[in-house]
Amino acid sequence: MVRAGLRQFFAEQGDIVVVAEAQDGQAAVDIVRAGGVDVILMDISMPGQSGVDALAAIKARAPALPVLIFSAFPEQYYATTLLRQGASGYLSKDCDPDEIVRAIRTVVRGRKYISAAVAERIADGVGTDPHAPSHEQLSERELQVFLRLAQGETVGRVAQGMSLSAKTVSTYRTRILQKMGLLSNSDITYYALKSGLIR
Repeated sequence: MVRAGLRQFFAEQGDIVVVAEAQDGQAAVDIVRAGGVDVILMDISMPGQSGVDALAAIKARAPALPVLIFSAFPEQYYATTLLRQGASGYLSKDCDPDEIVRAIRTVVRGRKYISAAVAERIADGVGTDPHAPSHEQLSERELQVFLRLAQGETVGRVAQGMSLSAKTVSTYRTRILQKMGLLSNSDITYYALKSGLIR
């Protein structure tokens, strides 16, 4: 339904033509492989290969192709992280339709599209110590959860080991990912190994 609505909206624009659609990340990568597109508008939550993984695959194959992320996740969760990973912009699905068009026109010209909210988050980071380890932002309890997840424990196992509910551990996990700019348990493990926090 979302794709149908966007397709109809874009048809009303004089300078935008939908040349292909994908229902999952792998299909998006296949479209890029086939060529003939100037910009990709992609969700990060899709069946099969996620948009996050698809973004990495697309940028590896076509580094100059603009990828605009359009997601139900609020900007504060993923925007800055995905911009660092090569996305050309990030839009929340509750944005105005005209903003989508502005974003597409911006990234096609080779520029990044950054909303006011994302710009504010980036500005908030100015002046902080760029060398400070991001795990130092975690509370003591969050660090405990972080280290357990880094060693491969499931949310259920962490909950049992810390005498917490699974819902509480999931909340801690979400906070950890947000604070550290990570996207998955694999990222947590990689960070912990790289930082010497686990062996």
